[in-house]
Amino acid sequence: MLSESTRQRIDRELAKYPADQKQSAVIAALSIVQLERGWISAESEAEVAEYLGMPAIAVHEVVTFYNMFNTRPVGRFKLNICTNLPCQLGGGAQAAQYLSEKLGIGLGETSADGLFTLQECECLGACGDAPVALVNDRRMCSFLSPERIDALIDSLRSQAKSGGQAS
Repeated sequence: MLSESTRQRIDRELAKYPADQKQSAVIAALSIVQLERGWISAESEAEVAEYLGMPAIAVHEVVTFYNMFNTRPVGRFKLNICTNLPCQLGGGAQAAQYLSEKLGIGLGETSADGLFTLQECECLGACGDAPVALVNDRRMCSFLSPERIDALIDSLRSQAKSGGQAS
């Protein structure tokens, strides 16, 4: 069941569109639900569909089209590393391998402590900054050398210990 605060936030998004076009707010609504729950379950998809008055399959199509939506629980810090050609030419494969070894997980896996999920992703549009990764679909990290990766992981671990918000 959508919480009252989630409904209020979705309603603010709905106010941006004509009343007969509620489905226009589907991405915003799903983002709000994911911020609250950490991922989008089939039940969450159905709740959003009902709230927006659209078929559940239409919501599912949006969730599975965009890789910013988590269809299963992920770690506190989701690291999406670009594996497209420009990043590969700029050391993307090496950065992904280094991250995998440093975290002790493979692509698509979550660390045992629940802190990190490592995923590959499509182009992030920062080809000149390769290799790049996106932290929690919000923070771009560029020029990922081993030293920069070490600093990033140390910073995220420190943030988790201090109880700070995930970035």
